[in-house]
Amino acid sequence: MAASPQIGQPAPDFTLPGGVLKDGEFAHGDYALSSRRGVPVVLAFYPGDDTTVCTKQLCSYSSGLEQFDGWDAEVWAISPQDLGSHASFAAKHGLRMPLLADTGREVARTFGVAAPGIGLRRAVFLVGPDGTVRWRHVALLGATYQPVETLTRHLAEMSDR
Repeated sequence: MAASPQIGQPAPDFTLPGGVLKDGEFAHGDYALSSRRGVPVVLAFYPGDDTTVCTKQLCSYSSGLEQFDGWDAEVWAISPQDLGSHASFAAKHGLRMPLLADTGREVARTFGVAAPGIGLRRAVFLVGPDGTVRWRHVALLGATYQPVETLTRHLAEMSDR
């Protein structure tokens, strides 16, 4: 497993297929981290669609998107499932953020969160407008997740720098 990028280091660039619910349809597109320079991006790695903790986490982030918008931040959720699974998951729970498909786990490996046996570790990286990692949390066990309030607090601290 590759080392996870540390605070102050450049976030590894990537492009992944993904989609987002728009007017009840799952609109597909490619998501390149480098294309979002100038705005903060919250990268939320999660183990699986429609699992108990992942559903709670992403529903929480989706219902709290306006809090992220207050910091001009985008939230991208990344897991190993394919776009079909993501489309069903998003539609079932009304998820409003892009869900990205890292089916080969290449991006998870690059961020040091791929884990043998479980697929990937639950992790969150806050990438600053300059493309550097400003805050990170990589869980040893995936039973809990970082709440919206924690993430927006770190976004606020990021904007104070």
